[in-house]
Amino acid sequence: MPGQSAYNATKYAVRGFTESVREEMLANRHPVSVTCVHPGGIKTGIARNGRKTASQDASSIDKIFDEKLARMEPARAARIILDAAQSGKARQLVGIDAHLIHHWAKLTGSFYQDIVAWGSRRVIPAKKAEITK
Repeated sequence: MPGQSAYNATKYAVRGFTESVREEMLANRHPVSVTCVHPGGIKTGIARNGRKTASQDASSIDKIFDEKLARMEPARAARIILDAAQSGKARQLVGIDAHLIHHWAKLTGSFYQDIVAWGSRRVIPAKKAEITK
């Protein structure tokens, strides 16, 4: 998502780390299960407590996340994640939005970035310029 470069980089780092640890556990036949979780919008304070770029209207972004994107209750997400870990799944997508984004990106290839950039300009509110006298 535009404006979330540090968050996105961290998510990719966690994915790479998790997949590497899983491969090491499998290669060395350790009895340890490692599951990489890809959550969608979970009803937590992540948007309100996260950083935004200076050009974005933070309160509007928080409202969009809380009202439109964060659909799943944390307890339901936790149950899905724990079930995946207990069954030894390598990857668990959490929420219909996570599934849609995952499959949409696979279907469209790198073109999804063009679509996300276009959509974000239409959806993510810019901070209004302050008028000074």
